[in-house]
Amino acid sequence: MSLLAVPFIFLFWLSDEAPFLVVAVLILILNVVVLLFFRDPERRIGEGIISPADGRVTSIERSKGRVLISIFMNVNNVHVNRAPFDCHVIAMEHIPGGYVPAFRKDSDHNERVVLTLGSRSGRCHLTQIAGTVARRIVTYVEKGDALSKGQRIGLIRFGSRVDLDVPFKSGMEIPVRVGDRVKAGTTTLLTGPGVP
Repeated sequence: MSLLAVPFIFLFWLSDEAPFLVVAVLILILNVVVLLFFRDPERRIGEGIISPADGRVTSIERSKGRVLISIFMNVNNVHVNRAPFDCHVIAMEHIPGGYVPAFRKDSDHNERVVLTLGSRSGRCHLTQIAGTVARRIVTYVEKGDALSKGQRIGLIRFGSRVDLDVPFKSGMEIPVRVGDRVKAGTTTLLTGPGVP
């Protein structure tokens, strides 16, 4: 993409017309933004059930022996998602929908991909939800795949949300709170007995 700036720099050099320089600078800035968005740093894998996404915890809901943790990713976060524990992919479903901001409650009706994961503690669901800008969910895994904790499983382009729904067993603890910043592969979301 940065090569697109070269002709405008050349035209500016020949003509000394400011608009050519402005276009070249804008192209270079856009190039830097895209490179930052698609970064994929190595991570030291954390303990227990780890966060599948970078971002901010927006919701923690416990109900009927399960816990649902929602993580909102803004455009500044790394958008590569990771497996929260050792598991295998039982099912994968793409569900069409809208594109309201992913931090809103009605984003439950947005386009999403639901991964049903089998683990030692039972079935879990990891949902990748598209947001206003993020209109493409790229999933790296397929039904039947065995996943290692921290393995890259997909990418949601530009701001979005990831929900993790797992069994909540006696003795488990949730060390994060709503509003906490978390990192995929590193931050522990759940600890204690029964954690896969």
